Amino acid sequence: MKELSKRLIFGALFVIILVVSAQHQYALTALFFVFGIICLKEFNLLIEQRNNISYAMFSILYGVFAFWDILTENNNSLDEATQILHVVSVFVLLFLIRDLFSKKSLPKLLTNRYINTTFYISTGILFLLLIAINFGQYSPENIIGIFALIWINDSFAYLIGKNFGRQKLFESVSPKKTVEGFLAGVFFSAIGSYIIFKLTDNLLFSKWLILSVIVSVFGTIGDLIESKYKRQAEVKDSGTLIPGHGGLLDRLDSAIFVAPFIYLFLRILNYVS
Repeated sequence: MKELSKRLIFGALFVIILVVSAQHQYALTALFFVFGIICLKEFNLLIEQRNNISYAMFSILYGVFAFWDILTENNNSLDEATQILHVVSVFVLLFLIRDLFSKKSLPKLLTNRYINTTFYISTGILFLLLIAINFGQYSPENIIGIFALIWINDSFAYLIGKNFGRQKLFESVSPKKTVEGFLAGVFFSAIGSYIIFKLTDNLLFSKWLILSVIVSVFGTIGDLIESKYKRQAEVKDSGTLIPGHGGLLDRLDSAIFVAPFIYLFLRILNYVS
């Protein structure tokens, strides 16, 4: 089977699983929990972390925030706890962006490993769920729309970059990414945001347009950061779970990284409204 055929078939299967699961909050909660465990396993292999502490931390963190409305009726304390977690997560991601532009290797100190598994991978998965929960009102359109923007960006960046790309975007980390591909991803994501707006009624077109830019920029950065981890580990893919795509982390690296930034934008919208 040709590589492109594998990508299309298993990519479509991934889309179907996500869209079907998103129709019910608890089905999506269960799916993202499984995704989180698999991504942690693949990430732990990249950073050479062999204990199970990160899985326990993710399970506790995910369980508490995903089922807070069942465990307690105090939504104010939930909002405060989420804000604290959000600030710390964004702070850690900004440090990862800094390290991306450094010629030095990404730190592998024990403290860095726990910080990154918790506030990069674990909270990234959690904020994907919180985007769907949408401050107490479950909105599957939100998370499906975000993933659609990511897929549009990745697909057109790959197609245009492969066939027309000339100028390298970040050659030291990902030699195949080009400036032309990146700009194509931004452009077609913007077009996709209008289509998503027409198919949904939860956000104005201007909001989806801003989200498309956030997805294109920070999603690409997330992909580059994972590429740097893979380059340091001297592997092509984070795993072999999805034929034609590599590991699940390869498939979700953009979504995991961009999720806290999208949640920040949605939080601002929530306060304004």
